[in-house]
Amino acid sequence: MSHEENPEFFKGRGAQVNTHNKFLKNKYVLDHIEGIDEPLLENTNTQLFEETPKKIVSESNSPDLSHMYSINPYQGCEHGCIYCYARNSHEYYGFSAGLDFERKIIIKPNAPELLEQYFNKKNYQPVCIMLSGNTDCYQPVERKLGITQRLLEVFWKYKNPVSIITKNNVILRDIDLLADMAKLNLVHVNVSITSLNEQLRQKLEPRTVTATGRLAVVQKLSERGIPVRVMAAPIIPGLNSNEVPNIIKAAADRGALAAGFTMVRLNGSIAEIFSDWIYKAFPDRAEKVLNMIRSTHDGQLNDSDYGRRMSGEGKVAESIHQMFKMACKRFMGDRQMPEYDYSLFVPRKGKQTSMF
Repeated sequence: MSHEENPEFFKGRGAQVNTHNKFLKNKYVLDHIEGIDEPLLENTNTQLFEETPKKIVSESNSPDLSHMYSINPYQGCEHGCIYCYARNSHEYYGFSAGLDFERKIIIKPNAPELLEQYFNKKNYQPVCIMLSGNTDCYQPVERKLGITQRLLEVFWKYKNPVSIITKNNVILRDIDLLADMAKLNLVHVNVSITSLNEQLRQKLEPRTVTATGRLAVVQKLSERGIPVRVMAAPIIPGLNSNEVPNIIKAAADRGALAAGFTMVRLNGSIAEIFSDWIYKAFPDRAEKVLNMIRSTHDGQLNDSDYGRRMSGEGKVAESIHQMFKMACKRFMGDRQMPEYDYSLFVPRKGKQTSMF
């Protein structure tokens, strides 16, 4: 039975369940007189929760992401991508990695002020900071709140390089500022495209912009001189793995300068969420896809081994790697992203008056 025929399928959402949060001892259920309990699925509308953190820049010392600095103005993401590794982080806030992740969004309105404080540290040396190390900084709520826009204004004020990763066309709102930053080699944009197949995209990423819309973003940014890399990510064997060359060609045709990819990995609660989803969305090939994912991660759906977890290994992974390399060579040629210019950073000495 397809998900269109399944009355239990939550339309417009990726996850179909609220998995148990391992940090919580108790959980809410619907109590039936027969003694059979069901998970309590609350308000299906998106809710916003405000957080006022004391710092906003995170540093990762992971060998796979050496010294990556990142900012996440939002936690949780309305896009609802079924495979998203960031789902697990929602459990630290007392929520589920399932439906809660895409319905309960944590916002950080003071992020721009905290970034300015970070730049004003006495011994700060400019580094590239990524917007969206965890969840999309241009997810739907950004259109209303503009936290990412204000962060970019701080980056521009201090002339500090920034890397952005998104799959939403809200980024075009800031195209004039990004074009100014690009002229000084202060910005890279990474546009994530998982599939060119619209039916698959709707199931995988129910609240995201279409692939056609994302390719339009690549083209419009490129036309303004903003360097763009396409991220074919994540690659899910048996679902979108055959699309790698077409994604890279389509992005290259619209001006992308580089490409990257990662293999899907289903760590923590994501294994349960993804497995539940694929049996509902693609019952005819669910077992095959899950087995192919296992084959790239030493027989497991999850993978925490550095060096393998993001790239995979084994015959299936090797064939995808080869396909990716050949497509890049054929369609990208000698193109490359420009180097960042760290020499333009403007240190602010003495007492600062916040721009906000």
